[in-house]
Amino acid sequence: MSDTTEQTPRKDRTRMVLMTAGVLAVLVAGGMGWHYRDRVSTDDAQVDGHLVPVSCKVSGSVEKVLVQDNQAVKAGDVLVQLDPRDLQARVDQARAALAQAEAQVVSSHADTDKARSSYEQARSSDLQVAEANLEASRSTLATAKADLERTRPLAERQEISAQNFDAYKNRFEVADSQYKAAERRLASVRQESDIRRAGLGAQEARTVQAKAGILAAKANLEALELQLSYTRITAPVDGVVTRKSVELGQIIQPGQGLLTLVPLHQTWITANFKETQLRKVRAGMEAEVTVDMNGVVLHGTVDSIAASTGSRLSLLPPENAVGNFVKVVQRIPVKIKLDPKDAANVTLRPGMNVDATILTR
Repeated sequence: MSDTTEQTPRKDRTRMVLMTAGVLAVLVAGGMGWHYRDRVSTDDAQVDGHLVPVSCKVSGSVEKVLVQDNQAVKAGDVLVQLDPRDLQARVDQARAALAQAEAQVVSSHADTDKARSSYEQARSSDLQVAEANLEASRSTLATAKADLERTRPLAERQEISAQNFDAYKNRFEVADSQYKAAERRLASVRQESDIRRAGLGAQEARTVQAKAGILAAKANLEALELQLSYTRITAPVDGVVTRKSVELGQIIQPGQGLLTLVPLHQTWITANFKETQLRKVRAGMEAEVTVDMNGVVLHGTVDSIAASTGSRLSLLPPENAVGNFVKVVQRIPVKIKLDPKDAANVTLRPGMNVDATILTR
């Protein structure tokens, strides 16, 4: 009888505990449901970042390797030095060629000035003298011809002696000969002027060609100096060295990859949410990111949502038209941009795992 009496309160207490636990469980579940009603979360999320490949632009032998894997560098730091001697010799030759081209232009200018002076002299002084001589000869010939025509009837009537008429006739013949000589001289001077003008044009063309030679020599020198600068391979961004594959003494070719830089200050989160979770997600919504490594919680915003599912962007996308189809919930990458102040307090490396939550309210 006493045993039965003792068991009844014990059962009542057990029932009370179970009921209380049940109520608490319902309250906790309800509270969690209320708390997470405007949140979507995933643990399929990683840190992403830029991987900046560093390659060479000229061929050559590696003279110095100034960095090691996992070394932090600043933009502009020299990473690899190639042997510059071959290119330096070509630069020196190009400088000499430029100096020669400049000297040729100076000489060509002098020849052009000389040709122009000769042409102007032929066109002005010599031509004017020849034209004046021709005009004088024409006047003399006209006078001699007039005297001859005037004295011819007198000679026929024997009013003047034959000797006097012959003198007028000889004077006309001399004047005619001088006039024809003046014509030939003027034609010769004009021809000489044309020749000198053509020579001036040819010399001016040579001067233009010499100036073009300077431009070509300058362009060649600048191109070689640029190639020479490429023997110093520098960091394009701040970052950490990884995948270093270059070694001292190695012969490298243009475009060959030497190492990779990871700028740790330029990271973001790529979270792969189920397609069913993205109904309310929009760009600009607040997000929380928990880093697996140390549990640090970072804040950010949704930057963008990918235009395709992750499986569609894979190397071998699924082909649903072949075989039996099994419907699988797809995941869509969402880019989360971190708050710069939060990101500055922790070093995130591309590939690290995180948990991502988006506040959809």
